[in-house]
Amino acid sequence: MKEKKALKDLNLIDRFLFAEVMEDLQANQDVLSIILGRDIQLVSPPHTEKEHRISPLARSIRMDVFSRSEDGIVYDVEAQNTYQTDLEKRSRYYQSLMDSSLLEAGAANYNQLNDSYIIVITDYDIFGLGKYCYTFKAVCEENANLSLGDGAVRIFLNTRGTNGDEVPKELVEFLHYMENTTDRAAAETESERIRRIQERVNRAKKSEAVGMRFMREIEERNAAREEGRTEGIAQGRSESILEVLENVGDVPENVKERIRSQKDEEVLIKWLLLAAKAESMEDFVKAM
Repeated sequence: MKEKKALKDLNLIDRFLFAEVMEDLQANQDVLSIILGRDIQLVSPPHTEKEHRISPLARSIRMDVFSRSEDGIVYDVEAQNTYQTDLEKRSRYYQSLMDSSLLEAGAANYNQLNDSYIIVITDYDIFGLGKYCYTFKAVCEENANLSLGDGAVRIFLNTRGTNGDEVPKELVEFLHYMENTTDRAAAETESERIRRIQERVNRAKKSEAVGMRFMREIEERNAAREEGRTEGIAQGRSESILEVLENVGDVPENVKERIRSQKDEEVLIKWLLLAAKAESMEDFVKAM
């Protein structure tokens, strides 16, 4: 488990600080320009923690930083410093959500879909090849020179790469800076973009409003963790009750559903004691 940090100690690889900094139009442009190796001009302020949902019944997901450039290309950028085993598949899901939000309902011309970049920055090497940058586009297996041309690009960046001679120096400096986001680290680079990003970092860390959002996020995370722990305990008690009742007789489905939906710990303890004493299923149901 990663050690909890104060706001002043966060690095850009930490998701909260990354999202706060990337809300700034200039900082977002600078980050994208460094990653893609060309000047990127965005048309409007980026959206951070943008929620996408394909349909009311589909799972929603929060995409960290969503922006659009003057040439119509859309970008989703995520910083991730907690090891995840599903980032490759998650990037596929991000792509589908992004596409569904870009095309108007009933549109018949899929050529209207914007070109897009899904960019994931991690402090570990997903693919284990020591590269700073892994770029994926759809190509033909039978002819590697034939590209699908669907306009979708996925980039995975590794802050701990070892092939510095194969990627632009500014990108290497930026990826190192992601893990050591300090005035000194920024000043030691040759990148004016990184120094501008550090100015935005300093403003964010000194902002009272950002500090309040950071504290609120910590509180929400702790509350969610406690809720999950409580639900886990309740689920365990529910299954214990059902296990005891199986020795009494067949448990009706409606009784199973009632037991499993109960979250009150005192009620569950009472039912567990009743189940242990019950001589028949009728006795238990009557006493519930």
